[in-house]
This record gives sequence, C-alpha cells and structure tokens, in this order.
Amino acid sequence: MLLRALFASLTLLLPAALPAQTAPAKADAPSAYAAGPETAKPDRSFRDTTGYRHPALSRTQRDLQNLAYALQLRDYCADDRVPDEFVKAQLVSFSRITGRLETCRTLLAY
Repeated sequence: MLLRALFASLTLLLPAALPAQTAPAKADAPSAYAAGPETAKPDRSFRDTTGYRHPALSRTQRDLQNLAYALQLRDYCADDRVPDEFVKAQLVSFSRITGRLETCRTLLAY
C-alpha cells in the first residue's frame, strides 16, 4: 500500500517538475542579475501601518527591556555605595542602546 502511494505521488509530481527544468532560456531576454540598478524599488504601500492602534511586538519588547534597564540604573544612581565610574559606564552603555544621551536625570522618563 505504501509503495503504491509513493508511486502515485511520483507520477503526479514528475510531469509538473519536467517542464520547469527543460524550459530553454531566451537568448535575447536580459537576466534578472543583469537588470541590477535599473530595477525600481518595490511598492511598499501595502505595509502602511498608520492606523494601527498598537505598535509592533518587537517595539513593545524593546521598550520593556529599556524600562527594566532604566529602573536598574535608577537604583544604581540612587545608591551611594555604587561607584561613580561604574554608574557612568552603565549610563554610556544604555545611551548606546537608546541612541540618546542618558543621565541619572533622564532615567525619570522611563
């Protein structure tokens, strides 16, 4: 029974695969690679999200991670036992993540 099903599957797939492999390429048609810079940018209007009520999940995840990091840094800023050099290094690292200059005062925005 299994052999019969396998043979039937191959019989159905073989005629569909042969024309795709044996189609000759036209000599006068430019290839997709030769078109290179002449190709226009694709129309991305179908990805318009201006009416969306909620942002993408990745943005929400990033915001939550930044919030957790900011809360930890706020704790470092408030604790006098944490060395200033360490706090400054952590603020520089967080600034690279957020793309803005972070200080202990700017962490209040989170």
